[in-house]
Amino acid sequence: MSGREDASNAAGAPLTRPAAQPRAPRRPSSPAHPHVSAAFAAVDLGASSGRVMVGRAGRGTLQLAEAHRFPNRPVRLPDGLHWDILGLYAGVLDGLRAAGRTAHLTSIGIDSWAVDHGLLDADGALLGNPVHYRDARTEGAAQQVRATVPAPELYARTGVQDAPFNTLCQLVAARGSAQLNCARQLLLIPDLLTYWLTGTRGTELTNASTTQLIDPRTRDWSTETARQLGIDLSLFPPLRHPGSPAGRLLPAVLEETGLPGPVPVTTVGSHDTASAVAAVPALPGPGFAYVCTGTWSLVGLELDSPVLTEASRRAHFTNELGLDSTVRYLRNIMGLWLLQECQRAWNEPDLDRLLAESAASEPLKSVVDAADPGFLAPGRMPERIAEACRATGQQPPGNRAETVRCVLDSLALAHRRAIEDAQRLSGRTVDVVHVVGGGARNELLCQLTSDACGLPVVAGPAEAAALGNVLVQARTHGAVGDSLPEMRALVAGTQPLRRHEPRGTPGAWRAAERRLG
Repeated sequence: MSGREDASNAAGAPLTRPAAQPRAPRRPSSPAHPHVSAAFAAVDLGASSGRVMVGRAGRGTLQLAEAHRFPNRPVRLPDGLHWDILGLYAGVLDGLRAAGRTAHLTSIGIDSWAVDHGLLDADGALLGNPVHYRDARTEGAAQQVRATVPAPELYARTGVQDAPFNTLCQLVAARGSAQLNCARQLLLIPDLLTYWLTGTRGTELTNASTTQLIDPRTRDWSTETARQLGIDLSLFPPLRHPGSPAGRLLPAVLEETGLPGPVPVTTVGSHDTASAVAAVPALPGPGFAYVCTGTWSLVGLELDSPVLTEASRRAHFTNELGLDSTVRYLRNIMGLWLLQECQRAWNEPDLDRLLAESAASEPLKSVVDAADPGFLAPGRMPERIAEACRATGQQPPGNRAETVRCVLDSLALAHRRAIEDAQRLSGRTVDVVHVVGGGARNELLCQLTSDACGLPVVAGPAEAAALGNVLVQARTHGAVGDSLPEMRALVAGTQPLRRHEPRGTPGAWRAAERRLG
């Protein structure tokens, strides 16, 4: 693509680009034919809900239908905030049962949010419900990490932003606990569910790269980092790459779901953002930025090698690994979490009405820093937004419509800042922004992002993570083309997309940005 040059100058160190990781060969046992669509089940778990989707893929064909959706409700116990992992697993089984009633499944793949994990004992049993990344137990853990490994040194090794919810910080916070002392293995959330379905254990690479324990240059564990911080890397089972086999459904699972065996489970980009970026409908030509929207906004570029400079660290960018030896160079922004928490505080489920009222509100009346970690914890979101406005000398929103408009303007402004900074730090240029994920349905947010960036925005697909999940399975089983550009062209040619052109004047967005310092 245009604007894609060798990134070694931007990386800040004389790096030797690692050899491309080989993709798993197509499975010769697959009955898929390039002219006939095959069916794949995508288990796609988000922070507020999970779903099992049935995707049909073949030459010129890519269809997605929801088989089952179920809530993902964290549970607060006396010892903190946890995921209801057993409830999620039950939802997965219900979804596979529903999927089997509509299609003969060629394969199953699982993706979810990152960093969180379950601990297993010596018998392979789960040691308690996984702790939620928004739990307060990691407060102060990042400082403990920095006291041992200075932040610039850690970033130069791992390329991951300094965040309290990283798996590294979670393990440091859990040091000395009974669970960690008894643990013999650690499985990230998609790997844990895969283990229960198949009995096999592995650590998928794109998700492992979010732990702050992977070297993005070698695409392997950073052993020196683990040694210094006293983390036993033997807790992690062997790394798996997207496209590699992850076993077959156990007989008990086949009986539970009613699926005819054998049904293979295929490793996909199990970090949902990795799957979503794989389904960005970018065509060869202009350089593109992506905004993966949902509870979080993940905003950045796709690169060939990591950017590990001190300037990149200070700008809060992270280098996560993607499909086919790519790097997802991105900034984490709070995303629609801000709006979701406002709705929860107001007990107002009618999002369409809120958006319609906010569209009529004065633009850029007040803005907040949507990347501020101060918004990470749940609770009192409208009041905290108002307090953030006052802290920067702005008049806080006067009603719900103005609060929603403040959130959307702030997200668009954060998208603009991230895309501009990513281009500056990586030396790449961008001509179009792709908004994928649930926020692609929010026409006002997409238009505001186009206005703020001064670039066209292509919105869709909304179910990008599930589509990326399906595409990796389909490629592995010979149903679609072999290259990432071919997969993206299939998305562009089959999925409904909307294009937004920038309007208004850039000066208003620059002025709003100056208010935040």
